[in-house]
Amino acid sequence: MTDADTDTIRWSHKSLEELRTFWTARIEPELRRHGHDLDDRPTYRDLLDAGFGGLQDALREQHDLTLAEFLRSVGFVDESADGYRWHIGDESTVDELRSYIRTLDRRRDLAENTIATKQSRLATYARLYRDVHGRADLTGRIDDIEEKAHEIERVLAVFDELDRNLDSDESKLRYLGDVSQFYEHLVRRGKAAYNPAETIDMEYGWKRPEPDNVALSDEQVNRIYDAVESPSEKLLVLALCGWGLRRSEVASLHVSQFVLDGSDPHIYFEERKNGPGTVALIYGRQTVVDRIDALSARDGDWNGYLFPSDQSTSGHIIGDTVQARFQRIADRASVQVRGETPTSKMGRRFWYTTYLDSQNALLDNLEAIAADQGSSDVSVVLKNYLSEQQRRQHRREYMRKRLTKAFAQ
Repeated sequence: MTDADTDTIRWSHKSLEELRTFWTARIEPELRRHGHDLDDRPTYRDLLDAGFGGLQDALREQHDLTLAEFLRSVGFVDESADGYRWHIGDESTVDELRSYIRTLDRRRDLAENTIATKQSRLATYARLYRDVHGRADLTGRIDDIEEKAHEIERVLAVFDELDRNLDSDESKLRYLGDVSQFYEHLVRRGKAAYNPAETIDMEYGWKRPEPDNVALSDEQVNRIYDAVESPSEKLLVLALCGWGLRRSEVASLHVSQFVLDGSDPHIYFEERKNGPGTVALIYGRQTVVDRIDALSARDGDWNGYLFPSDQSTSGHIIGDTVQARFQRIADRASVQVRGETPTSKMGRRFWYTTYLDSQNALLDNLEAIAADQGSSDVSVVLKNYLSEQQRRQHRREYMRKRLTKAFAQ
């Protein structure tokens, strides 16, 4: 969708129901193309970047709604799990739903917005179940295997309603995924004998979207890196494409995380999606050193963040700013992927693709050694004849060559 397309949207002429339909059919796909993860609640900035800033004004002026209130009505919420009101009138079901949400919060390492969105979908499903069947008794019959056929029919009736109410197959499948995972949780806990939603998708013609795992190429990264106009932009592109960091991680990079001395320069993360860890600085150490020196010399009150911001309470820029800056550089470099401006996530995927290629190159070079050992399995040589330190060293050498080629200016 182009800016011209969004400029012609007649927001004030749309009813609230039409806005909800428009959200599913037009806005969600555009947000996805702009790199927004729809498991998380979109912000006004996300909408503005995608060309839909007029939605918030229309909601306020025509429907007396805030953006947050509207987003709750289409499956996104910002309420905490503890204070959430399910409004379904069945305490047994509410207890199990709350227990499941607490499990997600404690053990799945999910973002708060992701948990809130799943919670909202489960609440919508439970309320529809109540409306269709008179009460939201999701748990009362799933411990009796003789009730299985009847309960599957009850669940099907609810998804018939969702099938009519939701416009996109992707939205329907997201609801089904969250509902089925809730029932699976009960099965694992011994509180259910079966999952009545397990085969629901076979009843409909819903199609999953093709996975968008596109990565930038060496040549595209080279063009983007060549288009940087400041040390800040140079470091940003390097952090995304050369280190494989998430945009939120790039935004909050702090000098205290960097270990630059010695033979193993790296970045340490105390909190990461999969727990604490380090990221090797295979390429670009001097760029970091230069950035730190420049910030230290420029401002005696520097707060230590490599992307500082005077306007943010955190002291640094946010992930959305990283995304916007990266896309501006890509536009400047005239780089497009499938006709669209690439997202910061595509830079991260470039790193993973390059790393996988480096691993494959290592295996290719070990084929001769494997043949001399009379082995047809290269992995035997990799595991039995090279130490972990040697394997890591070889991978990094291949990786460094690829990164040097991509970032050469």
